[in-house]
Amino acid sequence: MQVFNTKSRIIITCNNRLSPYLTDEVDALGFDITRRFNTGLELEGTVTDCITLNLNLRTASQVLYSIKSFDAPSPKELYDGLVDIPWEEIIDFAGYFSITSNVDNEHIRTPLFANVKVKDAIVDRIRAKKNLRPNTGPSVDKTVVHLYWKNNLAEIFLDTSGEVLSKHGYRKLPGKAPMLEALAASTILASKWDMKSPFVNPMCGSGTLAIEAALLATDRRSGLFRMNYGFMHILGYDEQVFFTERRKLKDRIVKQLDVKIIASDISEEAVETARQNARTAGVDQLIDFQVCDFEATEMPEEAGVVMFNPEYGERLGVHSQLELTYKRIGDFLKQKCKGYFGYVFTGNPDLAKKIGLRASRRIEFYNGRLDCRLFEYELYDGSKREPLEQNA
Repeated sequence: MQVFNTKSRIIITCNNRLSPYLTDEVDALGFDITRRFNTGLELEGTVTDCITLNLNLRTASQVLYSIKSFDAPSPKELYDGLVDIPWEEIIDFAGYFSITSNVDNEHIRTPLFANVKVKDAIVDRIRAKKNLRPNTGPSVDKTVVHLYWKNNLAEIFLDTSGEVLSKHGYRKLPGKAPMLEALAASTILASKWDMKSPFVNPMCGSGTLAIEAALLATDRRSGLFRMNYGFMHILGYDEQVFFTERRKLKDRIVKQLDVKIIASDISEEAVETARQNARTAGVDQLIDFQVCDFEATEMPEEAGVVMFNPEYGERLGVHSQLELTYKRIGDFLKQKCKGYFGYVFTGNPDLAKKIGLRASRRIEFYNGRLDCRLFEYELYDGSKREPLEQNA
């Protein structure tokens, strides 16, 4: 099977509610999307196309390349359909592979049983053809095979990503309750920031929002921070294709940047963590780090975007203490951020009411399983102004 040159169905997954931003990214890469859904989208392409997608996408989780779909009412039909695939042409029979799955079938009480069936079919096929047995296990740093099995329909994919793409690879020090990188990028893409005017992130924590803002402004893609993907462990992989694509990422970096990005936190430890993460991402020189209470953050005179991701009582803070914090955030936005667009990301609508401002938009997100909103506030300076010009 020449998967690197053969077109098939590609499913790109993302966290729930990130698909609008993933759609924009895939469109910008020039791919034709055939279907969209809440947690991803579908297109046609080769595994070579998957290399491009893996290296460029900020908001995706996995890039899955379909090998075969077939009827499988029971585990026997699942095994029979899988053992017929020429796995010896896909997986290095002296190598290592792992199985992941999404299973909803009446015969299966645990996905682990389905995973074992997939593993058995692959091993039996390769042993019959090559008299060798590849190693298997839970690690997803080599070849990854993904099973989707719902009712009587089974589909088997190559997970060309391996480790999920939603973690961008620069955050070696996560800090407390960090925002997932793909989510942070999506909230910025959902805002009215034009990537030219100031971006201010008080209460920055481990710095994810400020770092993602700097990565967006300089057009640095997350593929710059990873050197291992699932597609690298598929037979027929040509490393020159990967290095050529990676060179394109380096060539497109905006080296001369005239934009102010500010990250502040009252915790000196948090700011140092953010600074180290930014250094790993190669953008530490682009961010002005400040150790201070958020109310003392130095706001540029030129209007831009100010974005908060405060605690919201689920994992860290105490609710009664946070009420005062949210009121202070509202006072700060009203008093020091006139002319800006203000944003507060929270999973607690009751606390959001303490901000005391009327939101112009309430953009829906999930943080894990928690229903969240990105509240947008137009902080008029005298009369209503025109919104910041957004990049295409």
